[in-house]
Amino acid sequence: MKNTMHRSFLTLLALLLWGLPMVLAQPKAPLPKIERILPGEVQPLAPGQRNAPPLPQITLEPPIPEVRRVVYASNSYIEVASALGLVSPQNSTPSDLLGLAQQVVSRVFEARPNLEEVDITLYRANEYAGFGGPLPRFTAAVSKAHLAAFSNLSLGNLHSYDHLWINPGDSFYGPPLPPTNELEQNPKFEGSRAEVKAQRIEQKAASLQGGVIGNLLYHGNPQRPQVALTFDDAPHPLYTPLLLDTLRRAKMQATFFCIGRNAEAYPYFIRDMVRDKQEIANHTYHHVRLNNLDAQAVHEEIMQATKVLEGITGKPPRFFRPPGGRFSPTVLQVVRDLGLTLAFWTDDPADFDNVGDGVLQTRLLAQLRPGGIVLLHENVLQTIQVLPTFLRLAQLQGLRLGTTSALIHSSVQPAPHLQLSLNRRLAH
Repeated sequence: MKNTMHRSFLTLLALLLWGLPMVLAQPKAPLPKIERILPGEVQPLAPGQRNAPPLPQITLEPPIPEVRRVVYASNSYIEVASALGLVSPQNSTPSDLLGLAQQVVSRVFEARPNLEEVDITLYRANEYAGFGGPLPRFTAAVSKAHLAAFSNLSLGNLHSYDHLWINPGDSFYGPPLPPTNELEQNPKFEGSRAEVKAQRIEQKAASLQGGVIGNLLYHGNPQRPQVALTFDDAPHPLYTPLLLDTLRRAKMQATFFCIGRNAEAYPYFIRDMVRDKQEIANHTYHHVRLNNLDAQAVHEEIMQATKVLEGITGKPPRFFRPPGGRFSPTVLQVVRDLGLTLAFWTDDPADFDNVGDGVLQTRLLAQLRPGGIVLLHENVLQTIQVLPTFLRLAQLQGLRLGTTSALIHSSVQPAPHLQLSLNRRLAH
């Protein structure tokens, strides 16, 4: 333990001497503090956290018995609706599901003609456990422009419609732990005090140097005006099309940390991201806390998500972020063995607190910095609504927002002897 702390001290001293000119450029906003957690500890809700305002609903008259709800939302440019249906096992053949989906989508467009898109998700009623539970049986996204094509689909030409998915079979149900709704506020490390101290030194070193150290990314180059824009918990059948439309209008690329289960159920949204040159990253398969799992379970959670994402995009993701920011020596080792870069953040406005547009915007700008990494969640409507203003204000400050890869490409590598020292320490 003493040797570990001694090496950590020498590493920080070397970085301070090498990066002294960078110190003056450091922002006033502090870095997120890496918190030590104990095994099994549950993080309380953030102070002031509030539930999101209820979304407006669309009522179908006469009602369709299988439809549980239809909600809609806007990014100030377009409106998108999301319909949820529960069917009996006896009425869940592909033909039944397609016919029901066509009926529901058509009726929703009739009920609210201003909609740009209707997304529909159909579950077997006996399997439904909320968003994040067992996979649905059928999903589709139907834009107004493609309503006629969708309405004319049959089982013989399903493959002609790109934004439709039918469950091919249940291969990876049942998470090893319940999904977590914990916010990614501060990174949370489960380990000894010496290990936590070493991680904090790592974070400080990254804020001076910038770029990937070992396989960890805490901060980009603080002397260059590049910032990574990242979104967790993608994709979602209501918020993803709204967010992608917002980013297209701003001509902006970002990194989406995707939950494998959601990507499997809505693969067409991942394809939309790729077409828009957005970056796809790994956020586990079930969105579970990894710090309480053994190495095999951590490996399965990360690799299953990688398999799903690679199957959709044709290439494996490069970056990984642990749900809730929770990690441990086991997580670090598994991520390293899988060749992934563990990406943290510098700017977390806690958008899941639903504090209101003004407070959210103020928090975002207060922590914004050259080389920073902005953490947002795509399934928060306030985030989508404040994003255009935030992007403009960031650009007025001379900052370029983009993907995590763009942030790394703008970073300066340390001196070879310093990188060697860091790599040796990370290997122990």
